[in-house]
Amino acid sequence: MRDRINSCSVVAYGFCVATAVVALTNVEAFAALPTGTTLEDFFMPGTQPGIGKGADLQEPLAGAFEQCILCHQAGSPTVTFDETTAPFDRWAASMMGQAARDPIFYAALAIAEQDADFAGAYCLRCHTPTGWAEGRVAGPGMTDGSAMTGKDFDGVSCSICHRMVDPVYKPGVSPAVDSGILASVTGGVPVNPGSGQYIFDPIDRRRGPYDLVADHGGFFPYHDFEISPFHQTSALCATCHDVSNPLFTKQPDGSYALNDLDAEHPTQDKFDQFPVERTYSEWAQSSFALSSINMGGRFGGNLPAVSSCQDCHMEDTTGDGCRFPPTFTRTDLAQHNFNGANSWVLSAVRHLYPDNETGLSAQSVTDSIARNESMLVRASDLETYVDGDTLTVRIINFSGHKLPTGYGEGRRMWINVRFFDETDALVAERGAYDVTSAGLTTADTKVYEVKHGLDAEMANSTGLPIGESFHFALNNEVLLDNRIPPLGFINTNFESIQAEPVGYAYADGQNWDDTDYTIPPTAVSVEVAVYHQTTSKEYIEFLRDTNTTNTAGDLAYDMWEMFGKSAPVEMDFVSRDLFIAGDGDGDGDIDVDDLPAFVDCMAGPDAPPAPLDANWDSQDCLDVYNFDVDTDVDLEDFTAMMDSVEP
Repeated sequence: MRDRINSCSVVAYGFCVATAVVALTNVEAFAALPTGTTLEDFFMPGTQPGIGKGADLQEPLAGAFEQCILCHQAGSPTVTFDETTAPFDRWAASMMGQAARDPIFYAALAIAEQDADFAGAYCLRCHTPTGWAEGRVAGPGMTDGSAMTGKDFDGVSCSICHRMVDPVYKPGVSPAVDSGILASVTGGVPVNPGSGQYIFDPIDRRRGPYDLVADHGGFFPYHDFEISPFHQTSALCATCHDVSNPLFTKQPDGSYALNDLDAEHPTQDKFDQFPVERTYSEWAQSSFALSSINMGGRFGGNLPAVSSCQDCHMEDTTGDGCRFPPTFTRTDLAQHNFNGANSWVLSAVRHLYPDNETGLSAQSVTDSIARNESMLVRASDLETYVDGDTLTVRIINFSGHKLPTGYGEGRRMWINVRFFDETDALVAERGAYDVTSAGLTTADTKVYEVKHGLDAEMANSTGLPIGESFHFALNNEVLLDNRIPPLGFINTNFESIQAEPVGYAYADGQNWDDTDYTIPPTAVSVEVAVYHQTTSKEYIEFLRDTNTTNTAGDLAYDMWEMFGKSAPVEMDFVSRDLFIAGDGDGDGDIDVDDLPAFVDCMAGPDAPPAPLDANWDSQDCLDVYNFDVDTDVDLEDFTAMMDSVEP
């Protein structure tokens, strides 16, 4: 047991993750934590910080507010142009732009640092790549974020993405200078990048997919650039959207063992490390990675079909990315929206920091959250079927990865079902959510989530309980993963990327999931909704109550309460009658698929209809097909049924 001293990590509107000297008094819970970890345990290949390992960057990374606003912000001092296409404005109003101001991140960071010394070097490299690359977060006394300053808080800023180098050199495709850059990377080229294993151009040559000289009539004087096809590929996104814990190594039996400490991971292969997130790899094993798919306008903006991460999360539009002359209007301008699933944290960021530091406004936050909610709505479809006294709810995943995906702690999706009687009174509810307490009833519905935890060996070595845990720096076991796979799902392929279903089963090719609910006897109609929640009550309370270091957990909890307790976002909704006359297959409409059941009903009650189960009886035939309300099902009922079909 030892005292821990932490300096201020976040300063915002008078809030401060205050300097504190806190004795770890809970000896039973914390005495055995592996605090012997060092920076070496979190070493990963790629460009190294300007101090410690590797050579200094020849040119510092430009801050978004230092340079990029001059030409890429709407209403900037140099020019005014449409904020709906301005890259800076859209980026600033995203969690990419605010990744280093996220109060949930700082609450999680504090606990990671409690659990494993220097774990912050692993966390901060994706949340503040500028601070990491320039040597302000990856040294002793820095991994809690206390040495961050200025542009470090710009998150995944413009220079971070636009100075990234493809770690795989492709002759004739990659910029020619990349061959020499890759050869000089002192940390080594990543095996298969993830967890922030980026490589930066040491010179400020801004990279993107466009030939700026050709597009602007042979004249482009504003900054050096390189044409980089890498920036339109999902491989760029893999850099921070596959996350693996290098403290652990996968064993032949599939378990994950803690490495010998004070040494880098023995293979530096992310698939040998514990899988925290696998969003990129989920995409790489989906149908979208094989070819572009026409989604009927669901995603892509101007694109008729989508494939890469950028196609959906940076949808193409028509407009100008820069209005400082010479101008050039594109039809393939990637909007820097970075739409995701976060429904509330951006509001907290704006509350904690002044707008002149964040680039946010009330309107930009509102618009960004609306775009995220739209992304959630478009990610899936909901279908319902009735068979006797059973309601089947089917959720179909149309995203390019699991649904939900990404950082799993506190994030979930669930089904809410509300049954009503003939007076429209609620007779039963499944998956009820209490907006006051933020409590969710989980035992009677399906909740889609991933749960990590500690195996017996790790629990014994840390003094923490075995099983489910939010201690993500220490977790070494996947206990549950029932999230819905994407198009093209194959079990063996997902097993190869450590993303197979756990505690649940999906068949090869299945990008949907069915859940059955028993219909109460008095119910005549039903409302079904699918909800997504960014931050659960259980997780935010963990962040508040487990923090023995500073006030970051309290601050995160206060923001969660202030901004609606991470109110669930409705992704899909269906309202329907449970027994529709003529709907023999129970899908909620009357069409040719209902005819086989009608023919069987005409044949008599002893012939169960082909599309339905063997429990169907004569009363079911009368309930569904007896349109003329007599004693049988006949041709008169068929005529009436056809008349009821909408043209």
